[in-house]
Amino acid sequence: MGTVQGELTPKPNRRKSSDEVTAATRKLRMLRSLACGNKYEKLARALGATVIAGVDEVGRGSLFGPVVAAAVILPAETRIRGLRDSKQLLPEDRERLEAIVRQRAIAIAVEEVDAETIDRVNIYQASRMAMSAAVMRLTPRPDHLLIDALRLDLPHAQTSIIYGDSLSISIAAASVVAKVYRDRRMCELDREYPGYGLASHKGYATPEHREALRNLGPTVLHRKSFMPVAQTELPWEDLPAEEDAVCPLDSSV
Repeated sequence: MGTVQGELTPKPNRRKSSDEVTAATRKLRMLRSLACGNKYEKLARALGATVIAGVDEVGRGSLFGPVVAAAVILPAETRIRGLRDSKQLLPEDRERLEAIVRQRAIAIAVEEVDAETIDRVNIYQASRMAMSAAVMRLTPRPDHLLIDALRLDLPHAQTSIIYGDSLSISIAAASVVAKVYRDRRMCELDREYPGYGLASHKGYATPEHREALRNLGPTVLHRKSFMPVAQTELPWEDLPAEEDAVCPLDSSV
């Protein structure tokens, strides 16, 4: 008697083709393959730099609260096992590595730019403002900046590195310091603005956060220029159904 192929018939395991793997998964695999080390720090020193700062920011995609930047100066030839882009680390590893960075760093500065400013100047410019402010607070003054994919309006020599937080130990250190700082701020703000789940999602656009926005509306610290927040405030959302498609006439026409 032949076997009838159906749902109960075991199917051989098949590895997903590259076309079936999501872009996010491919990017994560690529980032994990990168080696985070001192290559760019050594190149900067070969050009004459003596005080090198890594600079990075976190919170650009969040719907709530500030964007935070950190600038970190590490001693030459520093090695910290496991240090890399903060987004690739478990929370407990970030906390542990942040403590090591703070122990070993020559200098650390952290700056934040609030939601109101983000709405006024846009998130890209706000990120650059936070990064520049962090650099200017460093003592000693760095003579070369390593920055993750940006250039700043500062007189310092700069190297902009694509995926810098996965390649440069100085940028990775800044990424971890900024991330731990911002996560702690979100936990503090969760107590001031309960009901949004800020301690868990840190202000990002999770289903939980979107649902809270629909039910509670935005707080004064939500970024009103970000679409999921702005959508909760559309003036025509509460119109009766028959008026939904009606556009108000411009009296000047």
